[in-house]
Amino acid sequence: MSSLLTVLLPFVLLSLAFKFLKPVRNGKKKGPYAPGPKPKPLIGNMLDMPSKDSAQVFIQWGKKYDSDILFASALGNHILVMNKLKDAEELFERRSKIYSDRQVIPLVKMMGWDRNIGLNQYGETWRVHRKICQQNFNQRAAVGYQPLIKSQVQILLRGLLTSPDRLDEHTKMFSTAIPLSAMYGYEVTSLEDPLVAIADKSLLMGTTLLTPGGSLINIFPFLRHVPAWFPGASSRKTADEVKRMTEWLIQNPLDWVKDKMAKGSYAPSLVSNVLEGQNGRGPTKEEEIIVSDIAFSIYVGGSDTTKSIVRTFVYLMATHPDIQRKAQSEIDRITGGVRLPDFQDRPSMPYMEAMYRELMRWMPPLHIGLPHFSTEDDIYKGYFIPKGTTIIGNIWAMTHDEDIYPEPNLFKPDRFFDKDGNLNDDDHVLAYGFGRRVCVGKHVATSIVWLTITSILASFDIEKVKDNLGNDIVIKDDFVEYGILTHKKPFNCSITLRSKFERDLITEKLD
Repeated sequence: MSSLLTVLLPFVLLSLAFKFLKPVRNGKKKGPYAPGPKPKPLIGNMLDMPSKDSAQVFIQWGKKYDSDILFASALGNHILVMNKLKDAEELFERRSKIYSDRQVIPLVKMMGWDRNIGLNQYGETWRVHRKICQQNFNQRAAVGYQPLIKSQVQILLRGLLTSPDRLDEHTKMFSTAIPLSAMYGYEVTSLEDPLVAIADKSLLMGTTLLTPGGSLINIFPFLRHVPAWFPGASSRKTADEVKRMTEWLIQNPLDWVKDKMAKGSYAPSLVSNVLEGQNGRGPTKEEEIIVSDIAFSIYVGGSDTTKSIVRTFVYLMATHPDIQRKAQSEIDRITGGVRLPDFQDRPSMPYMEAMYRELMRWMPPLHIGLPHFSTEDDIYKGYFIPKGTTIIGNIWAMTHDEDIYPEPNLFKPDRFFDKDGNLNDDDHVLAYGFGRRVCVGKHVATSIVWLTITSILASFDIEKVKDNLGNDIVIKDDFVEYGILTHKKPFNCSITLRSKFERDLITEKLD
């Protein structure tokens, strides 16, 4: 990138001068900014913004500046970070009217990701997409996805039964199969399927560019005009490649559904339902675009997070045998050991509910939430938040807040019970986001995760692998960021069938 900056330095300096010579909004600042790192002349905190481990960096900022909310700027772009849940609830929930927008990020459009509803700006287009999502993924509608989830969970169990050493492959197939089937009626049979491989590649490349310090284009928007062939223009080159993949991921499965419908042989799905239209009239072009956007968003947004959660769960069970046995005891008490768990069992399994909450608290797939964007000037706790500020909720800091969760680094499902042994009211899973920008598929997602972890424990014992002397081989507690998502690094564990009866349950044909 250095060669590119050398050539463009004069333009950079002109851009900086123009930006910082502009008058302050409304002619004056309405109060002090929240504490944060001291900005440097012209560039502000550009060099302070983390390109990895953002959540941990922001936690350190909070300790250094003795503040739960933090302010930074980069070339005139304002950034507010919140490390406490109470602040996120105030701004994202109670003041959601002015804190529900998304920033216009040059690379989002360059990669074609402006078609992803999670990245849409707050406005009429977003509201139309959101309305359709609420109709199709609300708590009542989520029940309609339960047969598909049950079927795919059973396929996952069969995979773990026949080849438990291929945990990563099975979880990847599982996490991909559900959204592809639900959105398009498409059956995944191999990880080499282009819809799987291309989605994986584009997601990793794209999210890496969108980390707080991932690309200079987000700081110097004019760099998006630099040709991809220009020396040092690596971000532009990557963005162009991601856009080609994005366009293919949106159009190819849509065309596949259309072809199947034309031949009269297709599985019902969100896309086919919309394409059928009402009263046989078929969809308008706008409806077709909307459903394509939604299907694409659900697919790329849900598959990788599910994979992350399931792999983390298996790791935790291998390293917490007492918790595993306690959960299995509850499951056996409800199912009688004669059937696999089902959705109607959930209210009767408080410990598994606590397990689910603790899993999502202990290692949320996204350590920082997707940034919100303010649409009006505001004052909070005496600090000025200018219109156009990027607001980051530090999910990791909130789920590991010692004031709420003592010994936050320990995995303890019992923390979700009150002194009388009943589940407490702490049921807000922060991993799904906040306010009006909460994950549209959270009701389906919670069903997937709960049934998956409960079914795995009903069927298998998960343990550490032993060495030649019969000693447990330690599993490292190491996680890695892929773009903005966090995954457990590959590890070995023993996954064994609990009994012959479970084998029969796993292999029996579903109704």
